[in-house]
Amino acid sequence: MSDSFLEEIHYFRVPVKNLEQSITWYTETLGLQLRFSQDHLADLALKSGPLYVLVRADHDSRGHFTVNGQPEFSVGFTTSRIREFHTYLTTKDVQVEPIQEDMGHNFFYFYDPSGNKLQVHN
Repeated sequence: MSDSFLEEIHYFRVPVKNLEQSITWYTETLGLQLRFSQDHLADLALKSGPLYVLVRADHDSRGHFTVNGQPEFSVGFTTSRIREFHTYLTTKDVQVEPIQEDMGHNFFYFYDPSGNKLQVHN
């Protein structure tokens, strides 16, 4: 097929244990904008890109997967202020891993209150 029917990614759905707590964390800690919420899900937005949808899910659900028993992230964010963001998350008691560098590319992993592994890079 030479011409795709698909045009863009509209949203990502991420499972969370406690929807209300997650809405607060993503809006207050990460600065995402709440577009709307209902009993089992909430739509959040960044400055650009697809929507970030939180879905109340089973307690053991996660938005990441494992490789050789280790969690791998599914969602990667970008920032131009990676060191400042790392320090900020640390002061907010977010579980944050050290900043790593790979061929001039800086990144680190962090976890939301539901245990979803996320990445941010510059």
